[in-house]
Amino acid sequence: MTRAPLVFAAGVFYPGGEHITGWRAPGSEPHAYLDLDYYTRFAQTAEAGRFATLFLADELYVWDRFRSGIDHGVNVRLEPFTLLSALSQVTNRIGLAATVSTTYNEPYHVARKLASLDHISGGRAAWNLVTSASDEEARNFGRDAHLEHGLRYRRGAEFVDVVNGLWDGWEDDAFLFDKASGYYADRAKLHVLDHRGDHFAVRGPLNIPRPVQGHPPLFQAGASEAGRDLAGRTADAVFTLGGGSLETSQGLYDDYKHRAVAAGRAADDLKVLPWFSPIIGDTQADAEERFRELAALTPDRVQVDLLSHYLGSDLGERDLDEPFTFEFDLDGFNQSKSGYQAIAALLAQRPYTIRELAWEVLRRRFTVGTPDTLAAHLVERYENGAADGFILMAPTLPDTLVRFVDHIVPRLTDAGVYPREYAGDTLRENLGLARPAGRYAA
Repeated sequence: MTRAPLVFAAGVFYPGGEHITGWRAPGSEPHAYLDLDYYTRFAQTAEAGRFATLFLADELYVWDRFRSGIDHGVNVRLEPFTLLSALSQVTNRIGLAATVSTTYNEPYHVARKLASLDHISGGRAAWNLVTSASDEEARNFGRDAHLEHGLRYRRGAEFVDVVNGLWDGWEDDAFLFDKASGYYADRAKLHVLDHRGDHFAVRGPLNIPRPVQGHPPLFQAGASEAGRDLAGRTADAVFTLGGGSLETSQGLYDDYKHRAVAAGRAADDLKVLPWFSPIIGDTQADAEERFRELAALTPDRVQVDLLSHYLGSDLGERDLDEPFTFEFDLDGFNQSKSGYQAIAALLAQRPYTIRELAWEVLRRRFTVGTPDTLAAHLVERYENGAADGFILMAPTLPDTLVRFVDHIVPRLTDAGVYPREYAGDTLRENLGLARPAGRYAA
């Protein structure tokens, strides 16, 4: 069987790029981060590169736990459904994925918004499920602290079940619009969900027809045991950590595929898309210099506060140049466990000072190279069973996306691993995924 072509998602983690101080880069446009034109150019550039989807990261708080979060990199951003609805009118093929917290939303709202976006866009909506990861968000929704890790993943699993059930409430041909008879819809093709579970009680039905795609694709990025299990059972695509050896990436890829099969699905029903954050230079030396220039825009205070955030512990009072020790407690840690584990693995290899560790964590977020070496890296991972595609998390925007589309996409196309045109009009078609039949279909 011929393997599905490589797919890309174009991520916007911060409006200026994945790197928190990318807004300081020479080509950045921080005054435009609330302008539709800025995102239109981004979306149209990604569409010219035949990216399967846009991916808007989202958080429901201002990152003010540490002083640098206000002084150097406030995480302001537009609400994703509003923005993607607007972008649906200035694009034609590219998917439109919004991040949704299942901890601080209700299934009915999310099902309705995604169905609306799918209809408005002609079948290009998608959602990225997150369970959220910080106490700051909890305090904006009536809680003093975040839900326990396992609990929020159980809530997330039930959330997905409810959303899918609501989308299936109307059969595809339930609406008649028969002016002669006066019948608007066929009551026999309406199914009330009447869900009552541990976390939600939702009667339904939705007051909107079944989405164009049946179920808009579900993305997820959970790397913990609970996150991997949820992705294996429910996700259409999973974002994974990039970097690491080919063997490590192959092992992670296989793990997700095995979980999908164990859940009664086909392995190809779940696309594995590692994080890819390239720094693209004309030569390797040029790429390394571009990284140094980007790092120089990041004050020590920001790097240390980012490390503090990943570890859930304020390191600001420590001497940055003394050997760093830290007592890790994976079971008790209630934020993102994957980054926490990655830092623990680094410290297990050799001693670091805080300054060295913060720098190493920053450096490992990026893949530094030329168009030739970066394209070869992507082809190697794809052809050797380590990825079905990648989520491009550009360190700086818009320049990195433009360079990727101009210089790397043609190399991948010439290598025969990347499509020369979109496969279809819907995101499911462009991800190589079938449209699911409704659960009540004959």
